[in-house]
Amino acid sequence: MLIVSGANGKLGRGVVEQLLKRIPAEQIGVSVREVSKAQDLKDRGVRVRRGDFDDAESLLDAFEGASQVLLVSSGILGEAGIRQHKTAIHAAKKSGAGRVLYTSHMGSSHTSYFPPMIHHAETEALLKESGMPYTSLRNGFYASSLVGLIGEAIKTGVLVVPEDGPVAWTTHSDLAQAAAVILTEQGEDGPSPNLTASEAIEMEEVAAMLSDLVGRPIYPKVVPDEVYREYLIVQGFSAPRIEITMGLFRASRNGDFAQATNALADLIGRPPMKLRDFLKDSIPL
Repeated sequence: MLIVSGANGKLGRGVVEQLLKRIPAEQIGVSVREVSKAQDLKDRGVRVRRGDFDDAESLLDAFEGASQVLLVSSGILGEAGIRQHKTAIHAAKKSGAGRVLYTSHMGSSHTSYFPPMIHHAETEALLKESGMPYTSLRNGFYASSLVGLIGEAIKTGVLVVPEDGPVAWTTHSDLAQAAAVILTEQGEDGPSPNLTASEAIEMEEVAAMLSDLVGRPIYPKVVPDEVYREYLIVQGFSAPRIEITMGLFRASRNGDFAQATNALADLIGRPPMKLRDFLKDSIPL
């Protein structure tokens, strides 16, 4: 049985939907914190059990009979998040799963300016230390994150950003399909190739795309980091979110998210969604 954690989230649910196109529902199980929110999956024949990364016993029950477990990153940073992932890895091993897959990131690094990348690198180290066969999916940067960075640009006509670097913005839907392919076919141990869109794009290009989509100019305005920090405060960003956002731009300037490859296209058998098409579907125009 293939077990997907976090199946009430965007990526986890997307993986389950893709698996349902490939294998019978009775071969799929999901681990979710709120079982009631996965009732539709249960109605379709998927095994639904409660699994909480803070509750090892619940995970052992959710992972029972697993041949493979896909651990979708909890999104909690720092020691608490690493503790959650360690609990989930140990539970997968104790349950007898033959392999663990983890939704990592193309920029995974212990020295990244972007805090989530340190989190992913530490989790990958835990997977290696576990002795289990594992695959860390080096996913491209989620395109959905860009929507928050665009902010008020559609209304004001100005896209305020600090100095940036190219980012291979990649959609959840494409990454979900790739994860399903890897789960249902033989994958290699260790980090995957970067699973990214076909191109890496800077914010100036994003502004040009927005201009084209809305039919009026959207101008990029590059400001110093500290000015951008103040801009985020005015926009109502919390202190932790500000630090993460500033780290994103610093890491992009370092080239951490620029390495686009063909690996994702090869897995899903088609070109990944272009950023322009994603923005057209995602931004109120």
